[in-house]
Amino acid sequence: MPDPNAGLPPRYLRTPEAARFLGLSGRTLEKHRTYGTGPRYSKIGGRVVYAVTDLQAWVNRGTKASTSDDTGETVLPAKRHVAVSPAYAARLRG
Repeated sequence: MPDPNAGLPPRYLRTPEAARFLGLSGRTLEKHRTYGTGPRYSKIGGRVVYAVTDLQAWVNRGTKASTSDDTGETVLPAKRHVAVSPAYAARLRG
């Protein structure tokens, strides 16, 4: 079956729309962006936008078949993580 969206430009959502798409609050999505734990985003002018495909890819990273499923990929909580933010790790050391 052919893709009905083939040939169409990617769909972009601003933060409030993207948050609704993910079932998160806008503030939580902003925190994910700040800490580097969230989906990929782009800045167009002064606006932050998310491609729907990037949102879906981020959600798919957390897909598990069971609670014991260890795929090696995880969606981190919206907080600072040393492994994600080398600058944060440097601040802790010095």
